Amino acid sequence: MTKNQTAQTRREFLKRCLQIVPAAALVPLSAQAFAAEGYDPTQHDYGMGIDVHKCIGCGLCVQACKIENQVPQQPFYFRTWIERYTIPVEGEILVDSPNGGSQGFPPNPLDPKEVMRTYFVPKLCNHCAKPPCVQVCPVGATFVSRDGVVLMDPDYCIGCRYCIQACPYGARFMNPVTRATDKCNFCYHRITKGLLPACVEVCPTQARIFGELTQRPNPLARFRRVNKIQVLKPALNTEPKVFYANLDGEVR
Repeated sequence: MTKNQTAQTRREFLKRCLQIVPAAALVPLSAQAFAAEGYDPTQHDYGMGIDVHKCIGCGLCVQACKIENQVPQQPFYFRTWIERYTIPVEGEILVDSPNGGSQGFPPNPLDPKEVMRTYFVPKLCNHCAKPPCVQVCPVGATFVSRDGVVLMDPDYCIGCRYCIQACPYGARFMNPVTRATDKCNFCYHRITKGLLPACVEVCPTQARIFGELTQRPNPLARFRRVNKIQVLKPALNTEPKVFYANLDGEVR
């Protein structure tokens, strides 16, 4: 099948889907369907901070996320994962993430004398203020809530995978159980009850910080004030709400 035939087939598929999907499905959804009773999203604006120097690559955050959010246990489904960056004295940078880092990392294959430095970088959905995944969804299954969290409704998802292709951070996957796109949602069912996301709660070194972007005082505000903050792929202008401290320029 040629590229033109493939593109035409996709367009025909979407046209058929849009004909059978109720008009209400094209209207942005409400986060209230996922929130705790009495929760007011207009009073919050959430974000996350990650201190790369504090991450030890233990993998507890990945395990907690899978358990809390019922993510399939296979080694290629993750809402959050950890990458190990090895900077050699000479040669190309090595990046690995065995099983998403959920079981920790094996010894570095390079001789210690050949390594300049090694560090771990947790990754997840960046909950962008200008999310490309929302722009390409043809049925409004993915949307930005009033409190700044990018949410995904599996009941509305038609499985077109456009959002997976559009995400520049590789943070989405097709869930084989729900047969819908899946990703991090900051443990929305927890934070709307005043709890921390599971990955933040279990981190033994407090490498992850969760809090409000517009309210002070709170842990995230202090984190952003006392550290030199960077985001992933800033040139894309997606305005991520996951902020990194001590991030090496080699990380993409």
